[in-house]
Amino acid sequence: MDQSLPMEPSVLITGASTGIGEAGAVELARRGFRVFAGVRKEADGDRLKAQSSNIVPLLLDVTDAGQIAAAADAVGRAVGERGLAGLVNNAGIVVAGPIEILPLDVWRRQLETNVIGQVAVMQAMMPLLRKARGRIVNISSVNGRIAAPYMAPYAASKHALEAISNALRSELRAWGIRVSIIAPGATSTPIWDKSLAAANALAEQAHQEVFGLYQSDLDAMTSATRELARTALPVATVVSCIVHALTARHPRSRYPVGLKVNLLLRAHKWVPDRLWDWLVQRALGLPKINPP
Repeated sequence: MDQSLPMEPSVLITGASTGIGEAGAVELARRGFRVFAGVRKEADGDRLKAQSSNIVPLLLDVTDAGQIAAAADAVGRAVGERGLAGLVNNAGIVVAGPIEILPLDVWRRQLETNVIGQVAVMQAMMPLLRKARGRIVNISSVNGRIAAPYMAPYAASKHALEAISNALRSELRAWGIRVSIIAPGATSTPIWDKSLAAANALAEQAHQEVFGLYQSDLDAMTSATRELARTALPVATVVSCIVHALTARHPRSRYPVGLKVNLLLRAHKWVPDRLWDWLVQRALGLPKINPP
């Protein structure tokens, strides 16, 4: 890696192998940023590097303390006293299923990746962000404010990320480090196929007698998920919010992405819980009473 100080501002984006992270890395590189792109496989890094000479791939699993330390060292040596202009915490996974049957180690993996991993990366990069009065952009979700049935682990992780971001805004005020939360709804990325595959794998491992109690609900959720994927937001819509959060003179603290998300959040604020639950169940096609 070139150790000379780059003239362009530098940004680290995690989870850049696919989806929002990949598209964000390419767009930021096109706009003149030097992008350190966190990936889990060398092949993904090679593919990104081929798209722009401004992209520097880094092997970065946010649950691996050694890789986080190595990434912080590599970025620090590359940017020197100029520091890091931005950190985009995008890495994450989706764990879905009935709370009753999801193994605790699966819950831990969800929270370790989507919460602890994000904090670990922020802690490691904070000295570099402080040098540049950089910005932190945390990719949350509409699930960070609204918890859907059978999405509890994922929603819990995003609720936690929202709380962390809210606290950070005040804690980092002395150094001018701005913190933004981006909350998309369903976005057209491979995460949909991954979440369905993971849910099916968990179903095969579950105690069939207990799993059967939820079968009709889960069939409805699978259909609803496929429909959400079909009508999902384009990735470019989310990327435009990332760009604004990193480059605007006055970035927003929160970016709800898309008209549907904005309407959902406003409705959720005023609709009573029982009515909200009924509306959600109808929207997802969940049967009124599950068979025994």
